Amino acid sequence: MAAEDTSVSGVSGRYATALFELARDHNVVDAVKADLDKFDALLNESADLKRLVRSPVFAADAQSKALSAVLDKAGIVGIAANFLKVLTANRRLFAVADVIRAYGALVARFKGETTADVTVAEALSDKNLDALKVALKSVTGKDVALNVKIDPSIIGGLVVKLGSRMVDGSLRTKLNSIKHAMKEAG
Repeated sequence: MAAEDTSVSGVSGRYATALFELARDHNVVDAVKADLDKFDALLNESADLKRLVRSPVFAADAQSKALSAVLDKAGIVGIAANFLKVLTANRRLFAVADVIRAYGALVARFKGETTADVTVAEALSDKNLDALKVALKSVTGKDVALNVKIDPSIIGGLVVKLGSRMVDGSLRTKLNSIKHAMKEAG
């Protein structure tokens, strides 16, 4: 399998790179990532916060005050909080989700990790998750974090996406290929 593409570019990449370098210099890479992940979770849970972040109709001052209140309530402080305030002041808060994703990619590259998206029909046991991590590590040569998604429509098996490569071992795909083979033969 090919290695995950962890390149970052554009506005979000420049901001993420600057934040990563600052966090690395202060030895708080993981703390900043945890705070950004917390903010990302808040963003995904709240339609109002999403609207505040994405809408250009809010004045920078109003957006800044609202963001400060959210950060205080969530307990997000230090470099991550200051960074989010800088994004707001520079009118780039709309790109925060992309910045968080790019920062995560930089952290993974820094730690020698990669992430695989795994889709399964039902939850895997810890033993099976560990076996999958070991198998993927033997292929990539890196530690692999798993983003597991449960999708009963694949019936059984699993689908693994790692970087630009995907391996589809789902029962649904196998049944579809048998169906197509039977149509061609009939």
